[in-house]
Amino acid sequence: MEKIFNNTEVAFVLKNNRELQRAHFLFKMISHKTLVKLGSGLANFAIKTHLPVQGLIRATVFDHFCGGINENDCLKVVDKMYSKGVSSVLDYSVEGKETEQQFDAALNMTLKTISFAKERQAIPFAVFKPTGFGRFFLFEKKGEKLPFTQGEQQEWDRILERFEMACKDAFEKDVFLLIDAEHSWMQEAADEIVLDMMRKYNKQKAIIFNTVQMYRWDRLAFLKKLHETAKTEGFYVGLKVVRGAYMEIERSRALENGYTSPICVDKTATDVNFDAAVTYMLENIDTMALFAGTHNESSSYMLMELMTQHNIRHNDSRMWFGQLYGMSDNISYNLADHDYNVAKYLPFGPVNEVMPYLIRRAEENTSVAGQTNRELSLIETEIQRRKNS
Repeated sequence: MEKIFNNTEVAFVLKNNRELQRAHFLFKMISHKTLVKLGSGLANFAIKTHLPVQGLIRATVFDHFCGGINENDCLKVVDKMYSKGVSSVLDYSVEGKETEQQFDAALNMTLKTISFAKERQAIPFAVFKPTGFGRFFLFEKKGEKLPFTQGEQQEWDRILERFEMACKDAFEKDVFLLIDAEHSWMQEAADEIVLDMMRKYNKQKAIIFNTVQMYRWDRLAFLKKLHETAKTEGFYVGLKVVRGAYMEIERSRALENGYTSPICVDKTATDVNFDAAVTYMLENIDTMALFAGTHNESSSYMLMELMTQHNIRHNDSRMWFGQLYGMSDNISYNLADHDYNVAKYLPFGPVNEVMPYLIRRAEENTSVAGQTNRELSLIETEIQRRKNS
């Protein structure tokens, strides 16, 4: 397999020298755990106390990792990336909401991004988080099979209604819809709803995509069971497969509450699990569609190899590679350069409301061994290449 991810000229084709220097500065900062902790605390404090730091945040970390403050603001980035064959997933990254009004606003934003995607080839997917549509506590209670109060039951019915409205709209507009995964102790209830949506709207092809986090050791069995159900009942499975985003929280909660951790024993076991899941899906591509969310080069090479083995065209609409905006450009742009389907998650929202998302990203980067150093070395290679040429 030809090694394509070291081509920094293609990777950073859209970044001017100033943007490249900014990226270098940001990843240098992120490589220090203490600085990330300190910076996160300061950013949170500054926003809570309304210090005038939004401009600074916007010009640095926000503009590197986010598309804009609203969906229209993102279009410049969307068009720019699409000029190099990289699509966008507009992700309204406002987290931790608690009121019905906020949940309705998240639904409206999801419907708006579905309409946006319908009109633009550059935006093939829309996305939402289950807890964007209802309280975390209710998903948790439902998963534990505990009875709802009358008020909670009404809230839950409203959650189901929001899921239904978003999925039906995506189906009618023929737009792929990704539903993100969250913490394991609320996920079962979300999985049940998404399964119902697949039964209903994935009869001709996969439109609705659930997400499996493969740092959970039980997800391969979950995936295979879902596939059996789909074959028996006659619908297609759409899945976004990722390694996962809440590892440290999951482990410490399991320890605190004295249950077996749902997380794989180590990084290697997670990698094996991820690779087994995507291999299984490509072997069953006739009844499945895969969005492989990965920043891992060897998994990406393995997927390319498998596509060749199974005679799957580079641009087959059932197979997508996904990365986050501002990261792993060497994977995204080099894949697109070789005609593979690639989509970047493009977070957007008001600066102060997207901060929890940005802080989580920075903390994840410090905990993924090698990720930040790899980014730095690629950026340095490109800075040097430009100097030499």
